[in-house]
Amino acid sequence: MNMIFSRIRDLREDRDWNQTKVAEYLGARQTTYPKYELGKLPLPVDVLLKLSDLYGVSVDYLLGRTDERTPYPKSRHQ
Repeated sequence: MNMIFSRIRDLREDRDWNQTKVAEYLGARQTTYPKYELGKLPLPVDVLLKLSDLYGVSVDYLLGRTDERTPYPKSRHQ
């Protein structure tokens, strides 16, 4: 399994959240979010960013590019 899919599942489970709760946060259908976790649907960039914010981790952590969870400081231009 691709690291991103296991990481988003693990982060959700660590918080004892169900898939429906995360789907609601993302504004996605309840049937769509499980497909992200299973790797059956690619994660759009906007969803990746929302998950990063939700879990307080960097996008690089979600993508498996680093094991450092700490997100980068927000840009002053946002």
